[in-house]
Amino acid sequence: MSSSSPKKSGVKSTRRTSSGRMLSSSRSDIESGGPELTSTSSGGPNDFMSYTVLMPPTPDNQPYTTVGSSSTKSEDLPPPPPPNAAKRTNQRGGGARKRDDGGSGGDSSAKMDRRLSLLKSQNKSMLLRSQTGDFDHNRWLFESKGTYGIGNAFWSPDGGYDDAAGGMNMSDFMDKPWKPLTRKVRVPAVILSPYRLLVLGRLICLIGFLIWRITNANTDALWLWGLSTACEIWFAFSWLLDILTKINPINRAADLAALQEKFESPSPSNPMGLSDLPGIDVFISTADPEKEPPLVTANTILSVLATEYPVDKLAIYVSDDGAALLTFEAMAEAASFAEIWVPFCRKHCVEPRNPEAYFNLKLDPTKNKKQPDFVKDRRWIKREYDEFKVRINGLPESIRKRSKTLNSKEQKKAVNLVKENGEDPAAAKSNIPIATWMADGTHWPGTWRSPSPDHSNKDHAGILQIMIKQPDHSPVYGNTGDHPFIEFTSVDIRVPMLVYVSREKRHGYDHNKKAGAMNALVRTSAILSNGPFILNFDCDHYIYNSLAIREGMCYMMDRGGDRICYIQYPQRFEGIDPSDRYANHNTVFFDGNMRALDGLQGPMYVGTGCLFRRYALYGFCPPRANEYLGIYGQHKRKAEVVRKREEGDDDSQPLNEHPDLDMPERFGNSGIFLDSIAFAEFQGRPLADHPSVKNGRPPGALLAPRPPLDALTVAEAVSVISCWYEDKTEWGDRIGWIYGSVTEDVVTGYRMHNRGWRSVYCIPKRDAFRGTAPINLTDRLHQVLRWATGSVEIFFSKNNALLASSRLKFLQRVAYINVGIYPFTSIFLVIYCFLPAVSLFTGEFVVQSLNTTFLIYLLLITLTLSLLSILEVKWSGISLEEYWRNEQFWVIGGTSAHLAAVLQGLLKVIAGIDISFTLTSKSANEDDEDLFADLYIVKWTALFVPPLTILAVNIIAIFIGVSRTLYSVIPQWSKLIGGLFFSFWVLAHMYPFCKGLMGRRGKTPTIIYVWSGLIAITISLLWIAISPPDIGHSYNEGI
Repeated sequence: MSSSSPKKSGVKSTRRTSSGRMLSSSRSDIESGGPELTSTSSGGPNDFMSYTVLMPPTPDNQPYTTVGSSSTKSEDLPPPPPPNAAKRTNQRGGGARKRDDGGSGGDSSAKMDRRLSLLKSQNKSMLLRSQTGDFDHNRWLFESKGTYGIGNAFWSPDGGYDDAAGGMNMSDFMDKPWKPLTRKVRVPAVILSPYRLLVLGRLICLIGFLIWRITNANTDALWLWGLSTACEIWFAFSWLLDILTKINPINRAADLAALQEKFESPSPSNPMGLSDLPGIDVFISTADPEKEPPLVTANTILSVLATEYPVDKLAIYVSDDGAALLTFEAMAEAASFAEIWVPFCRKHCVEPRNPEAYFNLKLDPTKNKKQPDFVKDRRWIKREYDEFKVRINGLPESIRKRSKTLNSKEQKKAVNLVKENGEDPAAAKSNIPIATWMADGTHWPGTWRSPSPDHSNKDHAGILQIMIKQPDHSPVYGNTGDHPFIEFTSVDIRVPMLVYVSREKRHGYDHNKKAGAMNALVRTSAILSNGPFILNFDCDHYIYNSLAIREGMCYMMDRGGDRICYIQYPQRFEGIDPSDRYANHNTVFFDGNMRALDGLQGPMYVGTGCLFRRYALYGFCPPRANEYLGIYGQHKRKAEVVRKREEGDDDSQPLNEHPDLDMPERFGNSGIFLDSIAFAEFQGRPLADHPSVKNGRPPGALLAPRPPLDALTVAEAVSVISCWYEDKTEWGDRIGWIYGSVTEDVVTGYRMHNRGWRSVYCIPKRDAFRGTAPINLTDRLHQVLRWATGSVEIFFSKNNALLASSRLKFLQRVAYINVGIYPFTSIFLVIYCFLPAVSLFTGEFVVQSLNTTFLIYLLLITLTLSLLSILEVKWSGISLEEYWRNEQFWVIGGTSAHLAAVLQGLLKVIAGIDISFTLTSKSANEDDEDLFADLYIVKWTALFVPPLTILAVNIIAIFIGVSRTLYSVIPQWSKLIGGLFFSFWVLAHMYPFCKGLMGRRGKTPTIIYVWSGLIAITISLLWIAISPPDIGHSYNEGI
């Protein structure tokens, strides 16, 4: 029997080789030294020399004893222990101790023997689970005081290790495998597969329906049939462009702990645990302190200064394109308040770090706050912030009084001087300009309250002021007694660098609005701090999640991150009415369309909340660029290397297949800026900590402190914001933000994608940033008008995606084509909204009759659209109410703002008439009694005319259609029902527009409704009297 017993399998040993592979080998393989163990790639045979696995003495694996069965073979016995086994701990049993030098074992040996004989002295049934009868390992670990740890097993530190004798310690288990910083989270197939199937099914239904409509003309009303069929063909085409880009949505997740472990933990290349993260330059843009209040901008600045990112790696630049002294002094106040606000946020880890938003939270501020002085500190900082707000709000009056006083003194001096010379004092007094004065008693070099030459909004000098100097490289902790009311001991009190910038403006130069201001910031920041990444904000968008920047850096610093041009965050808004009447949250776009684009080549750039790679903004192509084939871009080939133009090349012949692929050359005449490009590219590379990371940088390359700023560097930074610097350069054409469109954000992102870059959509669990949006109907329509006009400009420019290169994926190209085409849907939408009324007026319908085929197609198309909406809600996370609000405002905006945008775009392209837009007001509502008072304000605009006409015509047509049918000898109920159905469809979509016109709820007089009904009835009766029903025609139709 012993000869036939199966041979026990040998103990397998697993070891990580020097190349990173994991090998599993038996004892016999190790002793024989197979080819795998002697190869050069695995490190040679020395990798496995004297490698022994000591198995724990659990009931499943009892130690061999001399009293065994007769079938036990010599090869079944465990190998003899190594010479130092007496000093090595048992890996899983927690009771062993170091033996005495004499080898007697002592008390430690007795304890070990007692634990190994646990099952001999105790009934085994006591260690069995009562329900399943299995051995209870957890109880055995408790009884034997065993402990699990890192790797296979690890004994607790109190057990003791003799490192000098070759024992094991924690460092033996710290050779961890490489960890990625991000991962893709696929949408479940149970949602995505039916979604794609429904898209295909609805497409088939639409094709069949359109074929049926074309082949079954309404001979009684060919013009009505032709218009309706043309509109339906365009709607089907527009729906296809929109839905194709949604068939591959994905989610992403970032590992912040892995980021900290890689870049901010002690290591051989970083023994002090300093931050090895790259620098970030944050841009905040503002232009008009009247429409963008300085208090809003100051709160945005404070939220950025307090964000969780290495202080010495962060720099904030504020672009004041209006060159207003009010903004300048508000920034100075914010810099002063930041010295206490930023340490307070770090000490108590408060969220959000915008003081206005933080103090307006409705939640319990003491939740999860453990420090006993939090309540005292919060009460004091709240009082300081209230005083800060008073100072900010009092700045306009303070500047006015100061300027008035100093101007009076200047005029008196001039008059006295003239009197001494015997000249006319009145003429001298009139020659003194009414200047705006700074607090130090000097003229403000920017825009004055009373504009004058060299001091107007479009004619002033360039201004650069470092409000907060570059912080120390090492942490600076507060000391006891530094502050009388708050304790900052053991809190880093450093604040990031803050710079005020207002570019030079002169008459005769095209300053290119916001895009020109952003390019000026790109140049001056490259000279002062040169962060390889740039994060841009509008002045009303603040950081709501202090870890959001770190989450974005996970994607940039991960494997393959060197090919990512920007990280786009979703826009979230505050101050929106609870019903979101005008779809201000725009969740269908940000959570649906943008998430779906992330599964292609990446989301579009939407103006704010975007983390850029500086090297990509400079117009360079990505490393290892690909050309894509196929719908998903699943077939790709390596793109040809972009060749730089040489002196002998003909300028008329393009070097590459697409002009966007040419290398940027003309950056300007700043030598310091040109030298900074290579540094920005190197510092923006991911960490080369794995063989699969290509184009990486060595660990520890960014530990050195930044060089201090000197006068020459600051002077160079001022020179690059001059209005003449961009002459004969490629700024705005190939480099930086692209000029020539009111939607410069979309064009800039398109150019990067067209060169082969990818982008990523980062959606943190907690909102990354928050801002404000116009809730007034007029402001909302003007905002949509600006976006739509920019789309029309893109369609008629060289930035049309139809002309894109092969580096742009097919579905990504479709998405950009849809951006340029969607405003033209308004033409067909306006026609289609009038068709129900025309049908009711004339008594005809878009089809000959409501037959079964038409109703079946209508039911299938509506049902598939509803099911698609439900599944889209599932994978995007939006609600059905938000989806319906988006559909309503699509009709409202399509019949008003989009139509006007098409007309304005055509005027600009054909007649060259430029379009100017005003800033959207960012002012917060100060009415404490009604937070949404602005929602009910009716501001008349010409954009109201088309939707108002559609409403009035459809309401009157309903009365006329009902009256016509009731007074007919043979009523045509089917045509009436068809016309009424589509009219009510139009009115249902126009409901938010009607509420916006009615103003505040309950303030619309009842007499308006009464008169509206009477007028509609009167007009319908007059129509019947003027054009009575054709009795004979109706009779023949009935027969």
